[in-house]
Amino acid sequence: MGIYQRQVLPRVIDRLLSTGEVMKYRSQTVVGLHGKVVEIGFGSGLNVDLYPSEVKTVYAVDPATVGQKLAADRVADTHVDVQYVGLDGQSLPLDDESCDAALSTYTLCTIPDVQLALSEVMRVLKPGARFHVLEHGLAHEHGVSKWQARLTPIQKRIGDGCHLNRDHRSMLGEAGFEIESLDEWYAKGPKPLSWLYRGIAIKPA
Repeated sequence: MGIYQRQVLPRVIDRLLSTGEVMKYRSQTVVGLHGKVVEIGFGSGLNVDLYPSEVKTVYAVDPATVGQKLAADRVADTHVDVQYVGLDGQSLPLDDESCDAALSTYTLCTIPDVQLALSEVMRVLKPGARFHVLEHGLAHEHGVSKWQARLTPIQKRIGDGCHLNRDHRSMLGEAGFEIESLDEWYAKGPKPLSWLYRGIAIKPA
């Protein structure tokens, strides 16, 4: 991992994904989280200030050590017990059925083996627990999705593996989750970059 991935990109992401619009989407995504939550792609802790009071512990998973430094003040000020437990969403160091909920915001686009990561989330969630997601991904418009396919190789280099064209609805279903709700829409910005998914998937009871 080069200096760009280690030092520059986490700071760029912290700025780009903390705008007023994005923070509004984040605040909507965390509603209903409670108890012990595993958050894959914790990053610089942009969700920390938004956690509901019902959240007691967050198991933070993220490979970016710079992200931990950027998150330090947010973590210090929160009511939540934030515990850094791992670097890789594809291998969660947590017991089976040990979490009351899970959270992923702008993360599933980047994980190399996303189905493995989803299977890990499934494993650590209690039966009936909810997985809250906010992601960008594959648009429905054919013309836009074609551009997403063309641009993804470039985006992967710029965004350290970030895909523009992952179909999160299909991936969650393939992993065995039941979709409770999943809104899809264009946010502000170029269409290939701005198709969003926000909702909740449930581990079957």
